[in-house]
Amino acid sequence: MSDEYYERLVDEDALAAFLDDNLESVEEYEVRRHREGHSNETLFVTWGERELVIRRPPPGETADTAHDVLREYQVTNAVAYTDIPVPEPLFACEDHDIIGSDFYVMERLEGDVLREDEPERFANLDARARIGEELVDTLATIHNLEYKSVGLGEFGRPAGYTQRQVDRWGQQLMWAFDVTAEEREVPDLYDVGEWLQENVPGEHPHTLVHGDYKLDNVMFGPGETPELVGVFDWEMATLGDPRADLGWMLSYWRDSKDPKPSIPELTTRFMEREGYSSRRELVDRWESQTGYSFANDRFYRALAVYKLAGLGEMFFRRYLEGNSDDPMYPKMEDRVPALAARAKRIINGEEPL
Repeated sequence: MSDEYYERLVDEDALAAFLDDNLESVEEYEVRRHREGHSNETLFVTWGERELVIRRPPPGETADTAHDVLREYQVTNAVAYTDIPVPEPLFACEDHDIIGSDFYVMERLEGDVLREDEPERFANLDARARIGEELVDTLATIHNLEYKSVGLGEFGRPAGYTQRQVDRWGQQLMWAFDVTAEEREVPDLYDVGEWLQENVPGEHPHTLVHGDYKLDNVMFGPGETPELVGVFDWEMATLGDPRADLGWMLSYWRDSKDPKPSIPELTTRFMEREGYSSRRELVDRWESQTGYSFANDRFYRALAVYKLAGLGEMFFRRYLEGNSDDPMYPKMEDRVPALAARAKRIINGEEPL
């Protein structure tokens, strides 16, 4: 990370003055950038004996729906005193004179985000089973929330959510294809998009949805028994279709019987080991916890992979236009067609739950 980029992320002196006004005065102060995120920026702040987290949009971008940290603060603050585990939000700030953007501050949690492998303390059959159970139980808690009772009655437009998802991601792909089609076509994605349009469920439950719920957006506490202590990255949260959340989570969850991953570089595979829940078991548990059925499962699972392909194709366009030096982006030339083939396998029943 360049010093210039870091200076665009945070003015340490101005932030210190802000924290001093809103918290207690301290002598120890340090700011560090968290490198794992791919959308909003995350800063870790040591403030005396407290460990804090700051979320802000990337520098130079306006706060559109993809980077709206005040919206993320709104939903986190609303659910903080429910059964949904989130870090304690402290305050939000709209004054761009402090660090150059909107931002919010929350307490930092202790534990592990399971990205590349399981912690050694969880490398046993009981703990492995519990990881999947905690993951799906927490998703069910989100979907069971009486969202109006916590002030989120106007947080989104749940009616028509699923149709809008199909439309939006089709438009994103068309934007990417304007440039990427000169390099290679992905005809399977046209087929998948057409099938999704023809099979959008007419009705769906209306619940709070996270929008990006998956294993590496939650944290497990430091104890020997897996306990999910925090759900992060609420920037895509809204009111919508809970089955879309479940389909998204399942698109990242591997079964031992699965074919090779479409994007091996970005695929976590440790849940293929003995003891982890299968996708079918996760779905059964979600259904029992929520009372909803995972009807039209091929639609929701194909939609999730279609969205992943859309993200990949947008990355490929940015690479072709010279707007990114991320080494993953050029690989999307082959990885997106592989995702499209996966979506078609799901549609055709060749990659079942």
